[in-house]
Amino acid sequence: MLFAPIGRFITLCARHAWLVVALFCVLSGAGVYAGMTQLGVTTDTSKMLSPRLEWKQRSDEMGRLFPQKENLLVAVVEADLPEEGQETARQLAEKLGADHQHFSFANRPDANPYLERNGLMFLEPKPLASILNDTIAAQPFLSALAQDPSARGLFGALSLIAEGVKAGQANLAGFQAPLTGFANTLEKAADGKADLMSWQRLLGGQLSDLAGRYQFVITKPVLDYGSFQPGGAAADAMRDAIKTLEFVKNGHAKVYLTGQVQLDDEEFATVAEGMVAGLIGSLALVTLWLTLAVRSWRVVLPIVITLVVGLLLTTGFAAVAVGTLNLISVAFAILFVGIAVDFAIQFSVRFRAQSPTATGKDGMYEALRMTGEETGHQILVASLATSAGFLAFTPTAFLGVAQLGLIAGIGMLVAFICTTTLLPALLCICHPPLNCPSMGYVWMKPVDVKIRHHRKWLLAFFGVIAIAGLALVPALQFDGDPLHTKNPNSEGMRALSLLINNPQTSPYSAELLVKSLDEAQKEADRLDELPDVHDVMWLGSYVPTQQPEKLALIQDAASMLLPTLIVPNPKPAPDAAALRESAASTAKALGEVLDKLPANDPLRRIQAALARLATARDETVLAANTALVRFLPPELAQLKNMLQAGPVTIHDVPPVIANDYLLPDGRALVEVHPKGVMSSSGALRKFVGSLQKIEPDMAGTAVDIVESARSIVRAFEQAAGAAVVMIAIILMIALRRIKDMALVLAPLLLSALMTVILVVLLPETLNFANIIALPLLLGVGVSFNIYFVMNWRDGVQYPLASPTARAVLFSALTTGTAFGSLALSHHPGTASMGRLLLLSLACTLLGTLVFVPALLPKRPEDEA
Repeated sequence: MLFAPIGRFITLCARHAWLVVALFCVLSGAGVYAGMTQLGVTTDTSKMLSPRLEWKQRSDEMGRLFPQKENLLVAVVEADLPEEGQETARQLAEKLGADHQHFSFANRPDANPYLERNGLMFLEPKPLASILNDTIAAQPFLSALAQDPSARGLFGALSLIAEGVKAGQANLAGFQAPLTGFANTLEKAADGKADLMSWQRLLGGQLSDLAGRYQFVITKPVLDYGSFQPGGAAADAMRDAIKTLEFVKNGHAKVYLTGQVQLDDEEFATVAEGMVAGLIGSLALVTLWLTLAVRSWRVVLPIVITLVVGLLLTTGFAAVAVGTLNLISVAFAILFVGIAVDFAIQFSVRFRAQSPTATGKDGMYEALRMTGEETGHQILVASLATSAGFLAFTPTAFLGVAQLGLIAGIGMLVAFICTTTLLPALLCICHPPLNCPSMGYVWMKPVDVKIRHHRKWLLAFFGVIAIAGLALVPALQFDGDPLHTKNPNSEGMRALSLLINNPQTSPYSAELLVKSLDEAQKEADRLDELPDVHDVMWLGSYVPTQQPEKLALIQDAASMLLPTLIVPNPKPAPDAAALRESAASTAKALGEVLDKLPANDPLRRIQAALARLATARDETVLAANTALVRFLPPELAQLKNMLQAGPVTIHDVPPVIANDYLLPDGRALVEVHPKGVMSSSGALRKFVGSLQKIEPDMAGTAVDIVESARSIVRAFEQAAGAAVVMIAIILMIALRRIKDMALVLAPLLLSALMTVILVVLLPETLNFANIIALPLLLGVGVSFNIYFVMNWRDGVQYPLASPTARAVLFSALTTGTAFGSLALSHHPGTASMGRLLLLSLACTLLGTLVFVPALLPKRPEDEA
């Protein structure tokens, strides 16, 4: 057996302690150098799954064919008035478009001249006719404004209304809302508190709401992959530009940053913050638990140094073997500290309990040899089984955990090497006191006896628990949506939450690439009939339907409106005196018809405000002019533009739009938006399932989320099965008895089923971050169980009173501390990882300290 060789090897390391320490200093330096020069981190969740998966290949192909849709940084503009939002977006796009250092392009998707000119054509005939009729009814009013686009012209138009009321020919029923809006603005202006007036809302009515509440500036940032936040410089440049914008400075507009680049950068910042804080906190609290476990700084210091060195060596391996960590594998550091400390505690607690016959250095060597013979083979088996549990995930398609499995698997072997070489050397140098039989919990003997006495009832109870866990396995829910693991309070997620309920701006969509535009039309018509589909976009969606009927309506309106709207030489801007004169004249005209107006008519408020404005100071009057007509000329220009719309075909769609839906080889993209809110996994699966029944080759973000969840679940099913088989083989080789192997595996499986029960009852949704609790459960659980079973094989009585139980308890506390720090993270994915790890650890500890003692068969010496 390995008892004696391991003991002699440990003694050899102790006798050459300073040489061993020097060797590990060199190796640690190499690990630090490799980590600093070769180790990177990516927050790209698309890199967590194997590119060999069919759906992943389709997704990657979409990204390659339409690169303009990838790695975007988006500014979402929210303003008090539509025009303020549009002007803010225009200024921002102009500034960012000129910044070639940070941006490849910057554009406004809604500001395309093609869409602006044909805006009316995308309405249905009935609402189009209604809008045009209202516009024609306002023709005299619009004509006056076109000739004099100032407050003077506006007041003159109101005088025309007064004449119509006087003659009994003015029907103002359809103009109450615009007049009320105008009255509100005019009253504030007369009081010296002028606010800009929205002519889109005044003239467009319901048309102004069709474009949505937000404006967008879409940019392609220049990414610096040498930085931990590749889009950080571009985001800072965008924020600097935003600060200079007029309506942002006066508080009338807000701009939020979102998009793939912003979300990825924020995620790394949150995860890194949590990991660094968690690691520092873990080491501090681990030191505290170690002090309570071994009760001597002369032992605590060697353990901490051994952990740090092991972590540095594992980091160096990660740098060489992996190169770039992902959001899951970045957790290897805390995982290493949480599990590797168990080996060091087991060794150190048993070391302090030794009673060597010799004294001085010889006594130290004898104690280390005895410890190595007693526990070295146990730690070796535990490290091999734990390593196998992690390495079983390496071949799976879930690259995130495959990376973690590789690093942690090798890390467990590194931990064993450090525990049996560096730790003995450091213990020899620090020379802690020995002969501490109180390392065990003598007061736990009665508990041992009670467990043995009631073992049948306990086993029956745990059997019921196992059956319940098996029954609840189908109830486990896996949420593959990466958005649900991000910090909802970050700027990017807050901005995304504003858009997520709108199918047109929601991040959940499906895409299909077909051979031609004709086929795209057929697929669009077919998919549009599905009950879960809100709309289907393809290149033809940018060509208005029912054009003859709509153009006839537009041309009829244009024949009456354009002659009065097209004014070659409008009047020059008035001065304050002219504005006061016009305000007084209009106030007088309206005053003459007040008796003919209802008590609540907004014209009464307008008349009173004009009367006050007629006597106001120059600054007040000029500010009123600006507030009233700042946005009038662009609105009149847009109205003239839309009234000159003509027939269009699919060939008229500009390249900036067409390139998003048509490839040079003729292949066409069909984009499907879901109906309803897709914030739940069930709704998303239903939407994707309905599409895949018709078109199995669908791609897009919605498909990626659903398929990634399926791939991850399959990967864990395969890895869990492989891990159990590999652990069983290792145990069979080490223990050489099927019964003993079963004694280790049974509590391991019970711990997993107890974790299932807690996950379902709490509930705690599984996601791609917290699902790593499974390999942890295998790693920690198998280690604890191996110690107890191998002690039982060696004839140890009262397992709960032994130093092993003390070591297991404090190992669990240190491991729980490491993972508990994750639960406090601001990053939801990291926090859920910490919570689930704590749950699985608690179940593992319960299985080891209660189920295992009850499960161990009785021996003759146990009866005494």
